[in-house]
Amino acid sequence: MSKWNPVLKGTVAAIFVTVMFSIPLPAQSADPTDESMLLEQLSQADPADAARLDRQLRALWDASGSPAMDLLLRRGRDAMAAGDVAQAIEHLTALTDHAPAFAEGYHARAAAYFEAGLYGPALADLERTLALNPNHYLAIYGLGTILETFGEPELAYEAYSRVLAIHPHHDEVTKAADRLRPDIEGKAL
Repeated sequence: MSKWNPVLKGTVAAIFVTVMFSIPLPAQSADPTDESMLLEQLSQADPADAARLDRQLRALWDASGSPAMDLLLRRGRDAMAAGDVAQAIEHLTALTDHAPAFAEGYHARAAAYFEAGLYGPALADLERTLALNPNHYLAIYGLGTILETFGEPELAYEAYSRVLAIHPHHDEVTKAADRLRPDIEGKAL
């Protein structure tokens, strides 16, 4: 029997289904700095190129277009690195309030909420991140982590598999999928 609130657990499953079935695969584009082109290249890259493409995508996702919003993101991440989760949430909430179309603000705040044990708000922010950027594989990974925390290994494995379809060389996700594979092998996904 799980120690998690059944309503929250049901919400997690509903968000997972909504997110996983609404995420398009990366489309090809003519601009090599375009996100969709980088994602397409990432899905087919060797490990060395994958690391470079991952850095390019993260840099692209981190750019809000506003120096003030970039500062709030940096302050939120710095507070997280210093272990001040409450301060991180404050900075990242200011960021999401002032830049509601900036997916990375929600993703960063989801990580802070998760660290604080606030799984409902973390899920809401992951859902918002993926609504704004459906191929944000780090947010999909975060969703998988929450699903695994909630004792849903099959759904977590599906999320990790989705990440690996986008970024086949993501070490942490590969380890997570490999860890779950023996438990779900032979079960229908």
